[in-house]
Amino acid sequence: MDSLTQIVLGAAVGEVVLGRKVGNRAMLYGAIAGTIPDLDVLTRFFMDTVTATEWHRGFSHSIFFSILFAPVFGWLVWSLNSKEDASWKDWSWLMFWGLFTHPILDAFTTWGTQLFWPLKTRLAFQSVFVIDPLYTVPFIIFLILALFQNRTALERKRYVKLGLIISSSYLLLTLVLKGIAFGKFEKALEVQGIAYNQMNTRPAPFNTILWMANIETEDAYLMGNYSFFDSKPIVFTAYPKNHELLGSLKSKDKIKRLIQITEGWYTISEKKGQLYFNDLRFGLISMDETVTQFAFSYKLEPIGEDIIVEEMPKFKRDAKHLMASLWLRIWGN
Repeated sequence: MDSLTQIVLGAAVGEVVLGRKVGNRAMLYGAIAGTIPDLDVLTRFFMDTVTATEWHRGFSHSIFFSILFAPVFGWLVWSLNSKEDASWKDWSWLMFWGLFTHPILDAFTTWGTQLFWPLKTRLAFQSVFVIDPLYTVPFIIFLILALFQNRTALERKRYVKLGLIISSSYLLLTLVLKGIAFGKFEKALEVQGIAYNQMNTRPAPFNTILWMANIETEDAYLMGNYSFFDSKPIVFTAYPKNHELLGSLKSKDKIKRLIQITEGWYTISEKKGQLYFNDLRFGLISMDETVTQFAFSYKLEPIGEDIIVEEMPKFKRDAKHLMASLWLRIWGN
């Protein structure tokens, strides 16, 4: 999830664990713990694109990391707050839950997490977009209300618990909505007589009303979307796999790793002799049917025996275009 959401979750967890003893400092250090796992993004400054992508939501998002570093961070915080009633064990417990709940929340997103690192399997329920106001905004409101209460006040504890209960209930609801959307896509494929190998579904950006599906067929991937406000049949658009365009590049280590990262959900496109590796899991960069650029696309540049993989940039205009087309599509076709 986005940094703000992880800060809010971490702060709430910190308050539950140690709020009565240290007051608002529990929220502060809980928020810090909730952001630590995402420091893995710094790897992009000193690693190649493929390796940095592999590391993202890997080791730092694992149970192992939480267990290993909670006592270390707990000792650091205890050293800075030795005058408080909280012990090193108390602070370590707070840091553990701040670190651990971060990847649990991320597991609901499309990218998922390597919660059981060093195993490479990513836990990804794909029921929440990385930014979801319906999860975050109510949580923030309850947390702010708690901040203005005395550390021993019952209202403070109630506000934080309400925030946790409502946000967690919403996460469970997204799994139900995902199941309903999956059924709608499945029925549409059956009605249209489309044979397929596998399908996955995920919410469109910023909401859980509009859902998107990737469907694998023999030589192409189909993509479609469904809103709970739709009144017309689901339309699927085909994107050729074009895996053969990779040629000998498919044997390159970086390409093999990219394929593993995408779990096989990728296409290859060619523009003016330049090859691009497209990650299908996050869909297109816009809901506009005329746009064919994928949200995550990588330019492949063979250099001798090696290959340079460069992630294609995204711009502010892309976000504006997405928001405009998304808003229209949510309300039905």
